[in-house]
Amino acid sequence: MKRSVSEGIVISPIKNGTVIDHITPGEGLTVIRILGIQDGTNVTFTVATNVTSSRGGRKDMVKIENRELVKSEVDKIALIAPDAKISIIREFKVVAKKPVEVPSDIVGVIKCPNPNCISNTREPAQSRFVVHPRGFRCQYCDTIISREMDIGDYI
Repeated sequence: MKRSVSEGIVISPIKNGTVIDHITPGEGLTVIRILGIQDGTNVTFTVATNVTSSRGGRKDMVKIENRELVKSEVDKIALIAPDAKISIIREFKVVAKKPVEVPSDIVGVIKCPNPNCISNTREPAQSRFVVHPRGFRCQYCDTIISREMDIGDYI
């Protein structure tokens, strides 16, 4: 069936893999970066940016073929796109769909912006952040990465 331009963007379905929908507008490429998908890899993916959402407003969307995300990857996505939904696709069918959840304790994922933080020295200390009303707070030095900052720059 041929669609007209007025019906919107048509993105091909994937046979197997993961669809990340309702990503914060402008963060689709950040999702690709934090998942380690780069040019030259053999991963087939699609990124749709700033598309109209059925909920109203705008969103980004990422489809990754032949790859199902693990919890640690989903947790990273939740930090930059807390309203995202993850769908697992098998044989062109959605077999699981769930929202992401921002973890309350974030270990070894976010790099503290404070250069004097113990997690940025030679000490064997992984970064450790907790959710804070204003964003994310380092448990070592109390530096806060506010929600207005681009959290993707610290992942």
